[in-house]
Amino acid sequence: MATITDISQLDLSKQYTYADYLTWRFEGMVELLKGYIYKMCPAPSTYHQRIAGSVFTEINYFLKRNKCRVFIAPFDVRLTRNLIDKEVITVVQPDVCVVCNPDLLDTKGCNGTPDFILEVLSPFTSKKDIVIKYDLYEAAGVGEYWVIYPGENVLKVYLLENGTYKLDKIYGREDKVRLKTLPKLEIDMNDVFDDIL
Repeated sequence: MATITDISQLDLSKQYTYADYLTWRFEGMVELLKGYIYKMCPAPSTYHQRIAGSVFTEINYFLKRNKCRVFIAPFDVRLTRNLIDKEVITVVQPDVCVVCNPDLLDTKGCNGTPDFILEVLSPFTSKKDIVIKYDLYEAAGVGEYWVIYPGENVLKVYLLENGTYKLDKIYGREDKVRLKTLPKLEIDMNDVFDDIL
């Protein structure tokens, strides 16, 4: 098989597996959603990165000496636990995720369902994050899904109840938020939405 060094060498209407994904050697990041390739947007905005970095930093500091671990993109998450790469058809790269079961972590990333996922919307990824990935995260059993709308300084928190996401609450800049996954951790959204350059 020829080495894939440019995304243009791939048929974007075809389904691929994680085994295929691991062989690609082109620049730029992609996600594999139900076997289909989705290009990641070019480098996210500075504000997007500050938001994701702020949430990551708060969680990471809180998790010192804790079995849970937090990761920031790029970090491969194979949502359905499977030890055979050629059978995995969904690989996502959430902006931030928390994994509390150390058995799900391997040298390639997370092999299974994280406990918490945060996506910071970008103009190029909003439909994917609030429709396609929402459904994938719900089906995989991600217990807590945060979606941040940076343009509006809004956070929507979805919690999984009986296999279905319910909108728990909408938060703004003035709010403090407790993670259900880590109930002793409170994040001040005013710090997250610090958009001063």
